[in-house]
Amino acid sequence: MDSLTQIVLASSLTAAIAPARNRRSALLAGALLGTLPDLDSIPLLLTTDNPVTLMTSHRGFTHSLFILPLLGWLIWWLCKLRGHRIKAAPTRWFWAIQAALLTHPLIDACTVYGTQLLWPFTPPPIMWASLFIIDPLYTIWLLLGCVVALIAGARPIAQKALIAGLVLSSAYLVWAFAAKAQADHNAREELARLGYADAPYFSVPTPLNTLLWRSVALTEDGFLEAERSLLADEGPTRFRRYSSDTAALDTVQDFPNVQRLLWFSNGFIKAHILDHAPDGGQWLVLSDLRMGAEPSYAFNFAVAERDGPDSPWKEIQPRMLPREARGDRWSLSLIWDRIRHSPASSATFAQ
Repeated sequence: MDSLTQIVLASSLTAAIAPARNRRSALLAGALLGTLPDLDSIPLLLTTDNPVTLMTSHRGFTHSLFILPLLGWLIWWLCKLRGHRIKAAPTRWFWAIQAALLTHPLIDACTVYGTQLLWPFTPPPIMWASLFIIDPLYTIWLLLGCVVALIAGARPIAQKALIAGLVLSSAYLVWAFAAKAQADHNAREELARLGYADAPYFSVPTPLNTLLWRSVALTEDGFLEAERSLLADEGPTRFRRYSSDTAALDTVQDFPNVQRLLWFSNGFIKAHILDHAPDGGQWLVLSDLRMGAEPSYAFNFAVAERDGPDSPWKEIQPRMLPREARGDRWSLSLIWDRIRHSPASSATFAQ
């Protein structure tokens, strides 16, 4: 999730659990603790210029459910040695610190990016994909609770505001999972009818909402993509078919950076060949299908190069390429229009 959400979620929990007399201090402590796991980006930026490594190592060991409880205990123990606040209420502060740290990777796992909750074990990163990385309707209640608590301090209304913010944001999260289940049910019914009942599949909300969902299923030579509005759409989910150069991908799948991308994305990769030189040179570009929509994706990496169509692919230092602006369908006005209108009455998302 975005940094503001991480800060207000951790601050809300820390201030709600810590003693009322320490509420303003707990808000600040929660903000710091809520930011801490994302500081893994700093050593990564200092130690590598490989964009694949930078992408796939983020949300790694600092987001592990095995590491963070130990880190939380260490922070609590050190602060208890020197801080009178924690000495006065050690149990409440212990759980406040743990809650602030552990909810960070858990809410991150609600996005599609992927979070390595089980590090150092290496299953594919967990992506529940129930929230977009920024969702104001999740964050606003937490932010309001923190503002009231900051103003009210130790007064009872502060605790009530914090609890209300946590309850309302949690209720919205429950709704997001329910909305995803409905979108998945409709999409999988249509995939089964098309003969792709067992195809690798994911769904994700479109930016800033949980009413319009994007679904993707892999096929032998590409993928299927569809959007579904929970307000406007009726009948089967309408998938569109797109190609991917799966043959080229097969030839480079043993390259370490390609393996890393396939692992990190749970295999949801599009491959295409891009001409990059007047003499016929070509790049093999891999795009992460989870973030963006055809033909515009946030993460695109040139991972291999060849001199021409008849030459073999050679591994190269990955290059991150800019997203394709043409056909980008995620402007807020288009999303709002698609939420309210099905494809039958709106050409916004036509193939």
